[in-house]
Amino acid sequence: MPKFIHVGCGQKRKDRTTPGFNQPAWEEVRFDIDVNVQPDILGTMTDMAAVPSGSMNALFSSHNIEHLYPHEVPVALAEFRRVLAEDGFAVITCPDLKSVCALIAEDKLLEPAYDSPAGGIAPLDILYGHRPAMAAGNLYMAHRCGFTEKVLVGTLQAAGFVSVASRSRPGPFFDLWAVASVVPLEPDALRALAVQHIPLN
Repeated sequence: MPKFIHVGCGQKRKDRTTPGFNQPAWEEVRFDIDVNVQPDILGTMTDMAAVPSGSMNALFSSHNIEHLYPHEVPVALAEFRRVLAEDGFAVITCPDLKSVCALIAEDKLLEPAYDSPAGGIAPLDILYGHRPAMAAGNLYMAHRCGFTEKVLVGTLQAAGFVSVASRSRPGPFFDLWAVASVVPLEPDALRALAVQHIPLN
């Protein structure tokens, strides 16, 4: 059974990942820095030493890399690549600064951009982290860097991912998605991965 590592899983399980991973054929390995969410493996994105090299067929990271400082991002992506098998791939999603900054340019920094189970999310929260969570003491929620689609793709390629498919979703999502493979993929194969793992809406 192929395994995917769910990086920064929090309380989420594979039913909160992608349709491609939310299948009986995939075994989920939950990885997080917070012991309170009871991950299968405890660790950080920049030090995944507890995960053997080449042991995972895929990796899913949702809204994690923006919590790193810019100089830590290449370190984390090198770890992502290290734990993947030779034919492995990563699915990464994070905020899209380009669409968020369009709201800021309209002077809507503090106006809700969308509603979430945690309440209204303003551009300020997307840029710097969810303010109520941080005020309650969860400083893991702080954002320390950010990406546009062009920068995310370039960063993945610089980390050694060869084939990358990406999508930017403007409001009400304000996010970026990318599928990145360790080895070159034919366009049809890359497109098939993208269909399974990158949402259209």
